[in-house]
Amino acid sequence: MDTTPDDRHVPPPHAGERENLVSWLDFHRATLELKCAGLDDRQLRLAPVAPSSMTLLGLVQHLTEVERNWFRRVFAGQDVPPVYAEGSGDGFALAPDRGVDEVLERWRAEVARSRELIAGSALEESGTLSEAEAGYVGDRRVSLRWILVHMIEEYARHNGHADLIRECIDGTTGA
Repeated sequence: MDTTPDDRHVPPPHAGERENLVSWLDFHRATLELKCAGLDDRQLRLAPVAPSSMTLLGLVQHLTEVERNWFRRVFAGQDVPPVYAEGSGDGFALAPDRGVDEVLERWRAEVARSRELIAGSALEESGTLSEAEAGYVGDRRVSLRWILVHMIEEYARHNGHADLIRECIDGTTGA
């Protein structure tokens, strides 16, 4: 498998559907981590795009919650609490005593758990949404395929935010 100049693995151009979906999700996970690389705790807490309060650290926390929700709660049916209970529970709120190392460690642990939960599962296998979530989707059941596509979309959208935030912090641009 080829890599980008910054060592992210490029998804294979002729893979099967499952490998393609998982590879693209992993690529976007690596992109998020790259956007945070080399910054200190203070920089990761900056919200430089007014009027937004979005930060890189908040994005990592949010995507930790997103991983937990879609793979543990929805796909595996686990009853697990939010990782970050501050604010609305979406992960964006920052705690002054929680630093980058702890946040990245929790995110990496959720990513690893997500990988474990889907290993060997068919794309057609389904998880169950809450009634509130089902109201947006139109069904209580969603396939692993649907979850993977949604996760790629979620990471890609937030990586766009991360691009802008990082550029404002130190001028770093790029995929």
